Amino acid sequence: MTTKALEGVRVIEYGSFISAAYCCKLMADLGADVVKVEHPDGGDEARWHGPFLHDEPHPERSGLFLYLNLNKRGVTLDTSTPTGQRLFHELVGGADILVENWRPGFLATRGLDYERLRQSNPQLVMTSVSPFGQTGPYRDYVAYHLNACAVGGVCTVGEPNREPLAYPLYQGHYQAGVHAATATLVALLQRDFGGDGQYIDIAEADVWASYHGGGGLMAFLQEGRVKMRTGHRTMGFYPWCVLPCKDGYISEIAVQGYQWKRFLELMGGGRVPDWYAKDPRFQDRLELSRKYADEMDKLQAPFLMQHTKEELFQMCLERRIPFAPLYTVEEVVKHPHLRAREHFVEVSSEDAGPLTYPGAPYKLSETPCAYGRPAPRLGEHNAEVFKEIGLAAADLAELRQTGVI
Repeated sequence: MTTKALEGVRVIEYGSFISAAYCCKLMADLGADVVKVEHPDGGDEARWHGPFLHDEPHPERSGLFLYLNLNKRGVTLDTSTPTGQRLFHELVGGADILVENWRPGFLATRGLDYERLRQSNPQLVMTSVSPFGQTGPYRDYVAYHLNACAVGGVCTVGEPNREPLAYPLYQGHYQAGVHAATATLVALLQRDFGGDGQYIDIAEADVWASYHGGGGLMAFLQEGRVKMRTGHRTMGFYPWCVLPCKDGYISEIAVQGYQWKRFLELMGGGRVPDWYAKDPRFQDRLELSRKYADEMDKLQAPFLMQHTKEELFQMCLERRIPFAPLYTVEEVVKHPHLRAREHFVEVSSEDAGPLTYPGAPYKLSETPCAYGRPAPRLGEHNAEVFKEIGLAAADLAELRQTGVI
């Protein structure tokens, strides 16, 4: 049997919605034993977010929850009670990692902050994910992923004379989860090389503010220059844009001049069209991008609208022109390349039946990911997990009667 990459690592996940859950999903997929702690009354917020199977809201049939919590075990625990707090300490006492995404200071009010947890487990690596981090003037602000994206400076795309566009699909939460998993595993590695545990503070706004290496933030820091929104194109040289075609959209980027010339020849049936070759305004691609890009978009339109995006893609492939189609979600799911790489996986659960999920975005040759466990039902592994910290069946019955689990 193949050893899993994180086999033997115990992770406690205590949070809600996406960022902590995605962070821990990445570790669970690599073989870590992730125990998800939820409140007995309703559980994780993600259970009540769609899409729902057959469009029928149900806490065990949320596609979001089912995806985020593959390969995990689940328990319920009310940490507002002294008994719940004691049991949480015992769970964490035997763990390598704790990941949480409650508002800063919340765990301290229940005696579950890092300083107190490390007293019984100095080897603990604890990671907190929040919109603005554990310090600074914004630390106590409640926020959605859009707020953190805006503070981090990435909501700067869109048409020049319109409102900036938001990043879709909770990207702030997912990106924070990726960075949280990376930092957590680095801290775990350092600990296993002879160090102690440590505390990791992940702010979604920090994550976004670090994504400007070649963009607006560095332009301002180095030159005091403020970049403007450019809509469906990137300014610099033409083409670097997204344009409509017969059945959707195609992205055009031709860094090298010969690539752009080849596409012009494709449009002109083997030669550069006269409307381009004889117009001096179009000969400087930087000037073309700055002043005449809209006009050039319109001049391309008749040719693009005659062809589907797949036809354009194949014609450009043959001529080594780096244009590519923009796929819909349905096209992504059915794409033969992703299917050939076995990106999508099928996992069956008791309540939702067999469903298809996105797989891991990497392939490990010696310790591949495995998807053998569906997302846990609310409190599904209470008996199993609490038995591991010494509770008997009678103890569990009492905890259920008093609402602690």
